[in-house]
Amino acid sequence: MISRRFRYEVELLERGVTRIAGVDEAGRGPLAGPVFAAAVMFPVDWMRRGLPAPLRKVNDSKQLLPATREKLFAELTSRPEILFAVARVEAPTIDEINILQATHRAMNLALMQLLPPPEHVLVDGLRVRSMALPHTAIVAGDALSYSIAAASILAKVSRDRRMLELDGLYPGYGFAEHKGYGTARHVAAIKALGACPIHRRSFAPLWPVQRELFE
Repeated sequence: MISRRFRYEVELLERGVTRIAGVDEAGRGPLAGPVFAAAVMFPVDWMRRGLPAPLRKVNDSKQLLPATREKLFAELTSRPEILFAVARVEAPTIDEINILQATHRAMNLALMQLLPPPEHVLVDGLRVRSMALPHTAIVAGDALSYSIAAASILAKVSRDRRMLELDGLYPGYGFAEHKGYGTARHVAAIKALGACPIHRRSFAPLWPVQRELFE
């Protein structure tokens, strides 16, 4: 299991590439709030031998319970051997450049913070045209690569924490509960209260009725 979850990293190591980052996003689909991305670089020794015991539950963040994500977040961000960075792009920019470009921008911003910079990036999903660094796109990569999975945890927990903060700033929408996703309660709150500054006005169901809701 350990070797399989590091197989993409090991293939790169065998080609002489040692600074390998995994990158993933969180918050691409919600109606409100920023999109987050995180980048993680594990030490070469871990990629060859496996993760330390406290990190062996690292997995696609969607497959983990919130308490497990929080525990792994604390482990990932407290170990000096791990290089990591988190970035976000806010709702107005998402509306301006579209969610795909905003997601890619967040990924690039996270990668730019890593020092030394990665030589190669493992990306969850499809290729990122705007990424200057060499990269390999892996569909369902957060379930296949520990590096991507770790990035998915950092991005998800960071975004969830931010949505809890925004729930306090914009009460009544239920951001603490649904994190901005288009649940029935959220849509009902938009109809009752109108949109707030963190809503993505280019997203359905907001875009078809934005004249009614926002003017």
